[in-house]
Amino acid sequence: MSHLENWAKNHTYTAREVHYPETIEQLQALVAGNARVKALGTRHSFNDVADTQGDLISQERIAPVIELDTARSRVTVGGGVTYAAVSREVQVAGLALHNLASLPHISVAGAVATATHGSGDGNPCLAAAVSGVELVRADGEIVSFTRDRDPERFPGTVVSIGALGIVTKLTLDLEPTFTVRQDVYEDLPFAELFANFETITSSAYSVSLFTAWRGDRVKLFWLKERVRDGETIVREPNWFGATLATAEVNPVPGMPAINATPQQGVPGPWAERLAHFRAEFLPSSGEELQTEYLVPRPNAVAALKAIAGMQERIAPHLQISEIRTIAADDLWLSPFYRQACVGIHFTWKKDWPAVQELLPQIEAALLPLGARPHWGKLFAVSGAPLAALYPRLPDFRQLRSQLDPEGKFRNRYLDAFLA
Repeated sequence: MSHLENWAKNHTYTAREVHYPETIEQLQALVAGNARVKALGTRHSFNDVADTQGDLISQERIAPVIELDTARSRVTVGGGVTYAAVSREVQVAGLALHNLASLPHISVAGAVATATHGSGDGNPCLAAAVSGVELVRADGEIVSFTRDRDPERFPGTVVSIGALGIVTKLTLDLEPTFTVRQDVYEDLPFAELFANFETITSSAYSVSLFTAWRGDRVKLFWLKERVRDGETIVREPNWFGATLATAEVNPVPGMPAINATPQQGVPGPWAERLAHFRAEFLPSSGEELQTEYLVPRPNAVAALKAIAGMQERIAPHLQISEIRTIAADDLWLSPFYRQACVGIHFTWKKDWPAVQELLPQIEAALLPLGARPHWGKLFAVSGAPLAALYPRLPDFRQLRSQLDPEGKFRNRYLDAFLA
C-alpha cells in the first residue's frame, strides 16, 4: 500500500491496503470479505494498536452522523466523527459533554476505545459518557449494545482497543451546557504540590499541571473552572507559592499561545475551554512521542516523587509532562476500572532509542504502585504482567470470542496482551 504513517510519523502502517467505503453497507462487506481488518481513525495513537497485517478500513468518506436527542440529552455519532465536530453541534443545542481531552481533533471512537481522558477529580474518562455502542462484528453483521439493555456485557464493549469489531456509532450522555474560565499559575513548587496534592487537584473542575521535570517547580498550574452567568472569581496573585500568569501561554514549550484555548479568566463555552488546544489549529508539529501511566490515586504522591527522583535521566529527552486526575469507572479494560487515578503523561522529543531505554526504568518505579499504561501511547510492559493489571480480562476474552471467534480483528499489539 502507499506509505501511511501515524500523526507523529513514528509508526508506518504494515497493512496491505486502506479501504475508504462510502456507506456502512460497503464497510460491512469489506469486513465480511477480508481475513484480517482494523479500523483506521485519526491516526493519533503512538503505537501499533490500530495496525494490521491485513486491511485497514477508514470511515472518513462515510457521511458523518451526529444525531441529537435533546429529549433524552444524548447524541449519537458516527465512527469517523471528531470531538471538535460533535462539540460544536452539542453546544449549539444548549447541551454539553462532561469533559474533553487535550486535543479536540481526535475521533470519538478512537478516544473511547483507548480510554482517553481529560482531567478533574470528579470527571471519569471520556468513555464513561457512552451509553450505546454499535459495531460491525467479524461476520459483517451490525450488533448493538446499550447500558440499559445489556448491563452485564456493556462495560466490556466500550473500551475495547479495537478487539471486538469496527465501531460505526456511539451514543453519548449529555448534560446542560455550561461556561468555563481558565486561569494559569506559573512555577508551583514541587514541595507544595506533594504536601497539598488533594487540595490542589480539587481546586477547580479540571486541573492540569505541566512540568519539564527540571529543578524544583511545576512550570504551569492550569485551572478550568465552571462558572455561572455573571459570577466573578477573583484569583489570588500568589497561591501555594505559584504566581498568576499575566499573559496567555501554550503548555508546550516554544509553541505559540494562540494555538491554546483562551485563558486569563475570560469565560466561554465548555466546547472552547475544556480542551487545551483550539480545534482550528494543530497543537504542534507532530514531532514528538508520547507515554502515559495511570496510577491509583492513593499512590499519586509516591509516583510523582519517584519521577522527580529520575529528573536527570528524564529531562534531557522531554518536551513537557502533564499531570492530571481521573475519576473511576466500571469499564472492563479502562485503566480507571473501579479506581480513581492520577495520569502522568510524557511528551518526548522524537528520539525513540532514548525513550525506549527510559520506559523500562520508569515502569520499574511505577508498576509496583499499580500503574497501567495508556493503550494508545508508548510503553514497554506486555504479556502476563500487563494482563495481570486487568481483573476483568477473562470476561473480555470471552466476549471477544463471541464477536470475533476467528480473530479477524487481532494484530500483534492485541496478541501481546490478549493471547
